[in-house]
Amino acid sequence: MTRPALRRRVGWVVGAALGAAALAVGRRRRTAPASPGPAGLPLRTSRPARTVELARLGVATAGAEAAHRARRAVTPVGRREHLDMTHALRTAASVADTLGHLRGALMKLGQMASYLDEGLPEPLRVALAGLQEGAPPMTAELAASVVEAELGAPPWRLFARWDPLPVAAASIGQVHRAVTLDGRDVAVKVQYPGVDEAIRADLGTAGTLFRGLSHLYPGLDPGPLVDELSDRLREELDYRHEADNQQLFADFYADHPFIAVPAVVPELSAGRVLTSEWAPGVRFEEALDWPAEDRDRVAETIFRFVFRSIYRVHAFNGDPHPGNYRVERGGRVWFLDFGLVKRFEPAETATFASMIQSIVLERDPVRFRQVVEDAGLLARGLPFTDADIAAYFSAFYELVREPEPRLVDAAYASELVRRTFDASGPHGGILNAANIPPPFVIIQRINLGLVAVLARLGATANWRLIAEELWPWVSGPPATPLGEQEAQWLAVHHPGPRPDGVLDPVIQGRSTRGA
Repeated sequence: MTRPALRRRVGWVVGAALGAAALAVGRRRRTAPASPGPAGLPLRTSRPARTVELARLGVATAGAEAAHRARRAVTPVGRREHLDMTHALRTAASVADTLGHLRGALMKLGQMASYLDEGLPEPLRVALAGLQEGAPPMTAELAASVVEAELGAPPWRLFARWDPLPVAAASIGQVHRAVTLDGRDVAVKVQYPGVDEAIRADLGTAGTLFRGLSHLYPGLDPGPLVDELSDRLREELDYRHEADNQQLFADFYADHPFIAVPAVVPELSAGRVLTSEWAPGVRFEEALDWPAEDRDRVAETIFRFVFRSIYRVHAFNGDPHPGNYRVERGGRVWFLDFGLVKRFEPAETATFASMIQSIVLERDPVRFRQVVEDAGLLARGLPFTDADIAAYFSAFYELVREPEPRLVDAAYASELVRRTFDASGPHGGILNAANIPPPFVIIQRINLGLVAVLARLGATANWRLIAEELWPWVSGPPATPLGEQEAQWLAVHHPGPRPDGVLDPVIQGRSTRGA
């Protein structure tokens, strides 16, 4: 699929969202008043109000595009590039501004689009990237009122020092820096009032959107997909749930040489306030200018965190955008935001293991087809060859197919997105017939998000050998200096056999080194 064609496909999804908005408005014509929000920036929480905002954005964007084309037709050729750039910047700013003020699930969509950027014009990608941490904040007074309502006292009484200006503002809440009464530097995440209503309104539209997608992808069963996303987003609204998730990771990675998760401060946390250890380091974007060696170590740390967590913690953060990292020279990375966490059942990680075993290590398309059919990714008996099915899904495993250094750059990330979503390509029939069972909803987002992050870093590593360290049915020897450090940490903090239930009985006991 060409880049314009892929943009048309992305445009169809946006159109479906706007169509869902119009349908929602048609069903409920009366718009509820906005809930209290930031001063001058009321947070619209009802489903009709939010979908009207999306529809208004769509109409305004379409009108601006038509006017731009008319103006461009009568503009001298030498001035058209400037005219195009001005139009792109205005459109990008409008989209980012609307999603930033709407917050909730719609803002999360914008965040995800900013780093899964295939087909997006550069001005729009840059504008949406601001949603990762730089959404419009709520007022200091409103943030303090949430803290008092949740913890029983205003922040200037609960903390020795409280910064009323947030250091970050995103889709669900914003973060303030503070110092506890016993002298600890902490980050305090405060949820926006009304964001729970906003997300419920967005989820009400999600069913309509995904039913529309099922017409484009006939194999897609939208029910489990919507249920899985809805469950994860509803969990994210309860910061007590997030605190449990975050502490799960903090406990597992305690004293790790280069992976760090801030510990939770439970006595200063509640349903809409989460206080945790302050994470030092710099924002991910600053690391992009570091030397290649430093960027490679950061990338390796993120890669190890993803797959060590999936196979040893049996959980992973389903929101892997760059705003959730703080990085340090030498490769140390602090991982933030554990609201949207998927906890995997042993049978689910066993399925992931069987897929890797059959397509990467054994190169057995017959066995691989059996695994994907058992997992519900494809119905049984479809008129595709085993080789074609393996060829389509192999895109997700290309990075670890061969034990050799591999560069992950923008071209690689773009090609992965193209092969994943190109229904007009050589394997488009398989894509149209494919389903996304609940365990794979978050895994798909993790895979694409991880590759996008590695591509931003322009990272090079022998990903296959590193992966063999992390795959518990292989448990390969350390492949890098970071691997040697991690092996020493594992020997002290997590000795003994791997957790029960990780390995599919079909692959237990098989030797995979050199496969």
